[in-house]
Amino acid sequence: MATVVNPKPLGASSVQEPLDLSLVIPIYNEYESIPRLLKVISEVMEPLDYTYEVICVDDGSTDGSVDVLKQHAEIYPYLSVLLLRRNYGQTAAMAAGFDYARGQVVITLDGDLQNDPADIPMLMDKLNEGYDLVSGWRKRRQDHQLTRLLPSKIANWLIGRVTGVSIHDYGCSLKAYRTELVRDMNLYGELHRFLPALAFIEGARITEVPVNHYARQFGSSKYGLGRTFRVVMDLLTVYFMKRFLTKPMYVFGLMGLLSMLAGTLLGGYLTFLKVGLGQSIGDRPLLILAIVLLLGGIQLFCFGLLAELLMRTYHESQGRPIYRVREVLRR
Repeated sequence: MATVVNPKPLGASSVQEPLDLSLVIPIYNEYESIPRLLKVISEVMEPLDYTYEVICVDDGSTDGSVDVLKQHAEIYPYLSVLLLRRNYGQTAAMAAGFDYARGQVVITLDGDLQNDPADIPMLMDKLNEGYDLVSGWRKRRQDHQLTRLLPSKIANWLIGRVTGVSIHDYGCSLKAYRTELVRDMNLYGELHRFLPALAFIEGARITEVPVNHYARQFGSSKYGLGRTFRVVMDLLTVYFMKRFLTKPMYVFGLMGLLSMLAGTLLGGYLTFLKVGLGQSIGDRPLLILAIVLLLGGIQLFCFGLLAELLMRTYHESQGRPIYRVREVLRR
């Protein structure tokens, strides 16, 4: 009989024995792929000298994936199944897997058989060279050229330019992380795509390696062009976090001061026209613009002050420092 998992995250403070490796696999309507995926994982992991677990996070599947996972939890002792109450999205599913992982290293991969578990030893070898995150690069990607490959290439280029983390394939789910790294990252929205950028903000050493990629065998892709808007919005969020997470006043305050300065200059000009030249200014659009710039500048400046206070409250209330120590050397 499979053990029912307590809904409380295990986390780093769990009394259970830590493992070398945790495989986190988000699942959404993949009942045909699950048996073959778990079989391949067993074949790959058994010869390796790692203690490991597989955490399958079902994200509200409606096609029978839950029943298949429950059946296989009886077969594979290394398998843990997390059943989310509804469909929250891949980011939330990955965050749940991270919270329950007991491994010193977390490896993520998709449940659709497009990622190859045989690449796991290569990721581990690369991680052991001193990196904190190793990202897979689907160099020979087996997806539709127009609907998947082209948007992905554009997104990868754009994300690299905005975040400053230049890797070829942000969208590849096959990645290896040191657990202390994922513990530091809070995920929302569609931020799973930006994990390398979030890791970079935390000071992680990042690299990538070419990995295998296979065409989808069962079902259909859950992604499409409709995700573009959400990805762009999250990209702006990541950019702000990278530049101004601990200093929001720098952006809002600067914008507010520039707006107030422009409003003041326009106001001075209009005052000169009224007082110095005796001209009527009541019907001039510049008067409205000057007022809007002054009020908007004051609002932006005050918003920056509030954001600064919120950031301080966020870090202080959680005991979350604004720095990360890689190592301490003492004698």
